[in-house]
Amino acid sequence: MVVDDDAKIIKIVKHCLERENFAVVSAVDGESALAVAKKEQPDLVILDLMLPKLNGLDVCKILTAEYGVPIIILSAKGDELDRIVGLRLGVDDYLTKPFSPIELVLRVQAVIRRVQGWRKNQVSQALAYGSLSIDPGTREVTINGTAATLTSKEFELLWLLVSNPQQVFTRMQLLNKIWHSDYEGDENTVTVHIRRLREKIEPAPSAPTYIKTVWGVGYKFVGEE
Repeated sequence: MVVDDDAKIIKIVKHCLERENFAVVSAVDGESALAVAKKEQPDLVILDLMLPKLNGLDVCKILTAEYGVPIIILSAKGDELDRIVGLRLGVDDYLTKPFSPIELVLRVQAVIRRVQGWRKNQVSQALAYGSLSIDPGTREVTINGTAATLTSKEFELLWLLVSNPQQVFTRMQLLNKIWHSDYEGDENTVTVHIRRLREKIEPAPSAPTYIKTVWGVGYKFVGEE
């Protein structure tokens, strides 16, 4: 789904993606974006920040909270603060206008490939730790049988920790592994995502059972003690 209030941008992006055999739907404002997302359940969203009716960051918050859909921000706002805010919200990539259509297509393909590749590259069996269950095949997380809605980045962060129990990761290691080396952001992005993960999966987020802080170093997954 492409969300932009500029019809020319939508036309360009739609044309480029359809040439690569993507089915594309679109929306021109924040409110219609949520309606289209609810109806179409897109595999990925390309989202402008400067939108009428409901701004892009608010749309991003709702989409990640309700659907966990991967998001690429495409915006004329190139300020580093906007980039950091977007990435902390769980978006998968950020591209500023003017942009290269070829680069955008490559980034879309990379995100789709990474997300859908879980079924091929990860174990098929769900892992369970106490009341917490993580299924890498469906990218579903449940607590006591109740689904927890995680963003794409939150799931990848959780799965990395769960797949390496007791291993301590520094914030910079997590930043490089989940956001990859081309993201020159600050380590607080990891801190924010860890906090949100705890709010979603921990029985008591202020006294975490699963994701422990190793003071002065980073984080590790320990399961229930």
